Amino acid sequence: MKIAILDDYQDVVRTLDCFAQLNGHEVKVFTNTIRGMGQLAARLQPFDALVLIRERTSLSRALLSKLPNLKVISQTGKVSGHIDVAAATELGIAIAEGVGSPTAPAELTWALIMAAQRKIVPYAANLKRGLWQTVSTEPAFNTLGTVLGGRTLAIWGYGKIGKLIGTYARAFGMQVLVWGSESSRAAAVADGHAAAPSRETFFEQADVLTLHLRLADATRGIVTADDLARMKPGALFVNTSRAELVADGALEAALAAGRPGAAALDVFPSEPLQEDSALLRMPNVLATPHLGYVEKDSYELYFTHAFRNLIDFTEGRCQTILNPGYTRN
Repeated sequence: MKIAILDDYQDVVRTLDCFAQLNGHEVKVFTNTIRGMGQLAARLQPFDALVLIRERTSLSRALLSKLPNLKVISQTGKVSGHIDVAAATELGIAIAEGVGSPTAPAELTWALIMAAQRKIVPYAANLKRGLWQTVSTEPAFNTLGTVLGGRTLAIWGYGKIGKLIGTYARAFGMQVLVWGSESSRAAAVADGHAAAPSRETFFEQADVLTLHLRLADATRGIVTADDLARMKPGALFVNTSRAELVADGALEAALAAGRPGAAALDVFPSEPLQEDSALLRMPNVLATPHLGYVEKDSYELYFTHAFRNLIDFTEGRCQTILNPGYTRN
């Protein structure tokens, strides 16, 4: 097969142990992302198979229809609205789903929380500039960090990642407050945490608030400007899930207004994030370049399954096809 691996920004996939699974196939790794459909169609037209790194590239009906050689898409992790599944099915293109793990995103979330609360990044950056124990040269932002013990961590979404975050919080002596579906709140209570009595209380009582929701039509823009305005001036808003969970422009406006007082973000509406983004100019924002799953063990897990799915597909025995209604060409 002629296989394209897309959007490997760091050019690390070929260094993974599991890459050897593709020996004997013609493999091209693309390390940059292109958005224009014409350019993308020209790039992908020769390939029988595509390996996607999460949602870095979207495959629309218009694009898929321009790829007559494409037989299979192997997804690292789960498909999350970035592939037109119906179009792929109609065009005879199989979609093989992979697996994931909550560990790396949960640990990254906790690292961001700790770094933001103790202002580690600006302290470290200013130390290299010769400034001792200085967060910012602007007096308004040259403030002390705070410990986590005794404070309230608010978790919206108590799935696999949310549960891990809850265990970390408990180990640090935090009180955990959960909001989400009825089943999520019940699961949190069963684990010894508190369920927020209302959405309003959830935002008002949070010292640190972290989102762990899937992006869907029902959750797009689910965090509103009114929600953020209820947060404490000293609160931290954390998003390592999906930027689109927050109403467009609401977070920037809320941070400028001082409620919440800070944010730690790993996801953005358009990625890679442009260097002129307003968020990157805000001294109360800690931003990382979508690192939640970008970690050695996670990559080995993701790509081991993605590559195995391709091999199984060529042998006619792939058991992870998302669109079983497709007709193989």
